[in-house]
Amino acid sequence: MQQEILINWSPQETRVAVVENGAVQEIHVERTLERGLVGNVYLGRVARVLPGMQSAFIDIGLERAAFLHVADLQTPLGGSRAADAGDAANGKSPGPTPIEKQVFEGQSLLVQVIKDPIGTKGARLSTQISIAGRLLVFLPQDEHIGVSQKIPSSLRESLRQRLTALAGEGGGGFILRTNAEDATDEELAEDIAYLRRTWSRIREAAQSQPPRSLLHQDLNLLQRVLRDLVGEQTQVIRIDSHEQFGKLMAFGREFMPKAAAKLQHYKGERPIFDLFSIDEEIARALGRRVDLKSGGYLVIDQTEALTTIDVNTGGFVGARNFDDTIFKTNLEAAQIIARQLRLRNLGGIIVVDFIDMTREDHREAVLAEFKKQIARDRVKTMVGGFSALGLVEMTRKRTRESLAQMLTEPCAACQGRGIVKTARTVAYDILREILREARQFDPREFRVVASPRVVELLLDEESTHLAGLSDFIGKPISLQAETAIGPEDYDIVLL
Repeated sequence: MQQEILINWSPQETRVAVVENGAVQEIHVERTLERGLVGNVYLGRVARVLPGMQSAFIDIGLERAAFLHVADLQTPLGGSRAADAGDAANGKSPGPTPIEKQVFEGQSLLVQVIKDPIGTKGARLSTQISIAGRLLVFLPQDEHIGVSQKIPSSLRESLRQRLTALAGEGGGGFILRTNAEDATDEELAEDIAYLRRTWSRIREAAQSQPPRSLLHQDLNLLQRVLRDLVGEQTQVIRIDSHEQFGKLMAFGREFMPKAAAKLQHYKGERPIFDLFSIDEEIARALGRRVDLKSGGYLVIDQTEALTTIDVNTGGFVGARNFDDTIFKTNLEAAQIIARQLRLRNLGGIIVVDFIDMTREDHREAVLAEFKKQIARDRVKTMVGGFSALGLVEMTRKRTRESLAQMLTEPCAACQGRGIVKTARTVAYDILREILREARQFDPREFRVVASPRVVELLLDEESTHLAGLSDFIGKPISLQAETAIGPEDYDIVLL
């Protein structure tokens, strides 16, 4: 598999495309004024404790208070909990200490953002701090030494022993990242020292800064490209800004020399995203419908709670029989859905409605192909089997906004419903409203201000009903068309 990473930089926005074998697989966007918060460490202040939800709202200086659940509260090392002693005496397994016994309103807490604010929800927090380095993740409040699950199991124990020896008695736990499999002891020791220095600066800032202060900020998107996106399969990283190329090269040479060696400054006359028609891919990724090469298509609907993906055969009739047609459409859909999840950065609960298959071997083959494609995702995913209703349910970890949430907003006319009332429905709403107003007020005239389509309908097909209402209330009704008014909006002016 050949992978290229293309970076389009401007002062207001950084866009990154991950291209594999000529097809865009991932799009990452970071806007200077809307930079993500995941990884940031704050000194927060407890605003409210909610025992019923076992959670608390924490003020970290954002527009909305952030959310902290009891499960994300760090238990002090070696600490004992009063709740545990009573449980142990009664022979019960100890349960978690209630949040109201651990935090209180007005308390200052060191917290880290683990999920960006999405929609109407505030940021999700944890008091279990983790700091990502080039090769390691540092867990300052833990003593655990772990190794990435993506590293072959035959190597994990030897790597764990090496890391344990290098970490020494300096405190804190570490997790070895996937890209550290071939790292030297010197490189690992440098990363350990860098991470411990970073944690020391955070602790010092927490002692001197007031609550609601930002103490540590995660790397920007350009730097995260080198840390998180580059792998063995990456051939080249192209960036179209000479200035940012120099800065990124300096950062890479210090912290990630292997990744920095793949950096190139793109000097072509064509915009860098035109090389693989990436802007067209972004436009398609914002649509509901995705056409398949076979003639079938997907319909993707994203809501705040979950995403549904419906597979349809469309015009595909190429197979010898209907069962084969369905099977081939579902196989292609399994590949495309996995790519669309990455491309659109869809997260949370996802329900896929494949076309019903009568043969069990077909169902197993489609599910196996789907899981195989999903396994390529760098984001944590869990896929279930076919349910009794023939649906495949899965989850994909959501840490930042989807592409649609970042680049679009609900339509002002339909408020995100995707539909608006017909002109006739609005016209009848207007007639009822006039009758309601006539019973309460006694104006000289009623004037209706509405969209041109509604006014045209009232003057033409509904003119008889309009005249009849005017006679019934004994008042003239005039109409005024406004092109700037929405299809569902109208005003009734009393003159």
